[in-house]
Amino acid sequence: MTTDMAQMIDAMENSIRRQIQAKAARRAAEAERDKKEFQEKLARAAAGKIELDAMASTVKGNDDAVQRDQLIAFMMAGF
Repeated sequence: MTTDMAQMIDAMENSIRRQIQAKAARRAAEAERDKKEFQEKLARAAAGKIELDAMASTVKGNDDAVQRDQLIAFMMAGF
């Protein structure tokens, strides 16, 4: 009878151990998915920032060209 009880206790311990391991594996997989999702969001944000920086540079270049042209026109008007 004590052997049966010991076997039952061992089986219960093993079952609990497997449940804990399964939960840990699920949490690890979820953490990995969250990490990948976050990295993808960072990559998209970085790409968006690069695109915005390029657009800002283009606008600044256009503004500089307008100012240069206005300055040249002003200087030519003085002659």
